[in-house]
Amino acid sequence: MTDTHDALWLDAAQQRAWRAYLVGSTLLMDRLDRDLREAHDLSLPEYEILVRLSEAPERRLRMAALADSLSHSRSRVTHTVSRMERGGLVDRVACVSDGRGVEARLTDKGFALLETAAHTHVRGVREYLVALSTDDDFAAVGRVFDAVTDRLVSAQPGLDIR
Repeated sequence: MTDTHDALWLDAAQQRAWRAYLVGSTLLMDRLDRDLREAHDLSLPEYEILVRLSEAPERRLRMAALADSLSHSRSRVTHTVSRMERGGLVDRVACVSDGRGVEARLTDKGFALLETAAHTHVRGVREYLVALSTDDDFAAVGRVFDAVTDRLVSAQPGLDIR
């Protein structure tokens, strides 16, 4: 019975680490979001959309690909992009490759906001995470979450989040 019980539960050290991850990641994301909202009236999900579009060819992505890259539902991304479109940060255009799909495109105004907001975001990531880690620990976090990403993406063929 002990083997079955042990397989169902994390040991004490695993539980401490898991809870530290849950609480720490929630607090970190909340703080990064709050910093962006206070300094730039921009949410963290909006910032991530600006980042993804800025990295895409011609600063545009199909809406489905954008949603996949963020691991968000298509409806959530559509709603967020609509709000950002009203603010002039992005616009939606017909897909270049087939004309049927819709792409989100980063506007010059959106790119300018990203350039400014990036300083706030990177400063927060450094202050609240990187500065608290050794180089080896931070590299280990990257390796662990690359492995998590690889495992979970392999379970969803066609998902392209990188």
